[in-house]
Amino acid sequence: MAQGGCSKFGKVFLVIINLVFLVLGLGLLIAGVLVKINALSSDVTPALNSVEVAGYKLGDLANNLSIVFIVIGAFIVLVSGLGLIGGCCEVRWMLVVYAILVLILLIMKIAAVALWFKMRTDFEETVKEELFKSLNDEYENDFLNSTNPISNAWNYAFLTFDCCGVNPVMNKTDNDFTATPWCTKDPGTCHQMGGTMIPRSCCTGVDQSNYIANANPECYRDVKGKYNEMGCYDAVKDLISTYGNVFIAISIVVMVVEVFAVLFAIIICRQAGSD
Repeated sequence: MAQGGCSKFGKVFLVIINLVFLVLGLGLLIAGVLVKINALSSDVTPALNSVEVAGYKLGDLANNLSIVFIVIGAFIVLVSGLGLIGGCCEVRWMLVVYAILVLILLIMKIAAVALWFKMRTDFEETVKEELFKSLNDEYENDFLNSTNPISNAWNYAFLTFDCCGVNPVMNKTDNDFTATPWCTKDPGTCHQMGGTMIPRSCCTGVDQSNYIANANPECYRDVKGKYNEMGCYDAVKDLISTYGNVFIAISIVVMVVEVFAVLFAIIICRQAGSD
């Protein structure tokens, strides 16, 4: 009697929880796609790949993590179908497959969340220094089609993330471009009236198609008016923090639910086998 009541409760639980799985799986899938499409374009990746975190290139790591969450999200959607049908109709083989897949999914998410935490920890310690080194070593001009792909990627990053340099830009005497090849190779291109210009790609109100012609001289020559004051370190940090918090919150909720889902699947499976 008690086992039958537990089995009935388990059926209701599996149906409800797999509907929740479906929603959460779609959430992970959509969030992963948004990171892949909107946040990390192939134009920006070379600049991020010049930075290594715990032996991984930052751009590839972020891209791979977004792919991991896309795959996990799609997998959750698929598995939730097995749970719904197997739990509702007491199809034993579906419940067995469902339990195995949920356990695999649980292990995958634990690994993904651990990797995300590791990246966030190392980010604080090394990324700012590496980004500054990349800018100082590779930034040559404010064009998008030069022969240096990392320099091009920095300009794409300024335009995409609405940032400028690594640290916040305060004025023409306090920015990160003084020691870059852009200024050291030909000082006349970036030094103006005792200060350092900022790239035209740092100006606001422009995009990739028109920033060369339409950037306001007051912005890039005088470093006044409308320009991206935020440094790219803070921009990338905020990006990772925003999406990371979403991923981690959803993953932790799903992992807790999955433990109960496996337990009830086993109970229903045993009940179906004894009938």
